Amino acid sequence: MSTFFMFGKYSQEALKKINARRTKKAIETIEKFGGKIVSMYALLGEHDLVLIVDFPKTEEVMKASVALNQLTGISFTTLPAISVESFDKIVENL
Repeated sequence: MSTFFMFGKYSQEALKKINARRTKKAIETIEKFGGKIVSMYALLGEHDLVLIVDFPKTEEVMKASVALNQLTGISFTTLPAISVESFDKIVENL
């Protein structure tokens, strides 16, 4: 499994439809594509949400991102992440 940060931005229409049921459907959508929620946060500033998720492959997180946008009207910017320990090993011999 690989870790991804999914930064969400509400559209005006998406703001009108905020509710716990939609959040549950979003979690189910992530799970449908093989993902697992590590944590979710509401934010202030440039992004409105961040989801920290694990997915088996990049293709699955891409499908989930598009499906979430279709479901919620929230657009996501999705970034892969690795631990600092893993990063240190990768760059150790540069």
